[in-house]
Amino acid sequence: MDLLEWILLVVFLVAVAAAVAFAFVGPKARDATPEIGTPEEERPPGDTLVAAPPEDRAPPEDLAPPEAEAPPEAEAPPEVTAPPEPVRPSFRDRLGRARSAFTGYVGSILSRSTIDDETWDELEEALIRADVGVGPTQELLDSVRATVKEREITEPIQLIEAIKDEMKARLAAPVGLARADEPPSIWLFVGVNGVGKTTTIGKVGRRLIDDDTSVLMAAGDTFRAAAAEQLGMWADRCGAELVRGAEGADPSSVIFDGVAKAAAQNIDVVLADTAGRLHTKSNLMDELSKVRRVADKGEGSVVEVLLVLDATTGQNGLNQARMFTEAVEVTGVVLTKLDGSAKGGIVFAIASDLGIPVKLVGLGEGADDLIDFDADAFVDALFEA
Repeated sequence: MDLLEWILLVVFLVAVAAAVAFAFVGPKARDATPEIGTPEEERPPGDTLVAAPPEDRAPPEDLAPPEAEAPPEAEAPPEVTAPPEPVRPSFRDRLGRARSAFTGYVGSILSRSTIDDETWDELEEALIRADVGVGPTQELLDSVRATVKEREITEPIQLIEAIKDEMKARLAAPVGLARADEPPSIWLFVGVNGVGKTTTIGKVGRRLIDDDTSVLMAAGDTFRAAAAEQLGMWADRCGAELVRGAEGADPSSVIFDGVAKAAAQNIDVVLADTAGRLHTKSNLMDELSKVRRVADKGEGSVVEVLLVLDATTGQNGLNQARMFTEAVEVTGVVLTKLDGSAKGGIVFAIASDLGIPVKLVGLGEGADDLIDFDADAFVDALFEA
């Protein structure tokens, strides 16, 4: 084979190889080659051609722009409300048993067409049964008879209104507990054992501290077992100071020390507990007189001597009031347990026989159930059906 034939054979083989290579590599190269619009050298740097997705096909979810979320609404600050005030009991709600002594008689009187002797008899019986007492009842009815005659009252309903007005007038007295010009004010609490004296002191202390008045409690009942511990519990509960002595210590010295501490700390009110042993009446009264004298010797002033009475004792409570009044100058009465089986008439007996105002009444066991005495509300509650 000559040289020319070798050359032609080589050219043929190269052409065949090029054709085979183009057949396999050419389509892949064409798929990878971008569409040519602008010559590569004429495109600005960073300008890359990206094929747009077909119009009938949505872009993948992970490539779709997220929906704009609305900013969360700012939470309103919680509304600040004042704590509810304690609900004070009312005479109308708590005098159910005492009211029952009146309402039956009142209903009978109102059913009449006129005022006669039987009407007055029923009124008298109602008042006596309600623990008003014979003497105060007679005085009350004599005054009402004069009013009926003067006003020419003939209707039973007018008679009932006249009785209510007379009762309110007889009970009307300055209320509120006295305070000294310079602290500490000293309030002595007296009464026999079992009437609720120590508990009353605790409730009075709670009332004062709720009114931003500083309080010291003096445990002057040093003879009754656990009396000082009971008063200490009340002091801790309401935030009052406490002064106590050893069991059997001289009550006067304990109260004197309490007054001295109150004066040193500029405390407003001293609430002084005292013993109430009826089995040694003369010794008890002598002791109370001494307590009163000693308490007045310090820097404070005794401005209240409060006699605590159990309303359920009826006329016996009046006898206790007389006994304590002889020993100390009682300035007011605290009537406890008026919401129980008490008939209520003892209020009029105290005001009529002794001339001592009822200043506070207990209408329940709760700390907020000791309230100021309101003569109008009390009388209206007695006569309501």
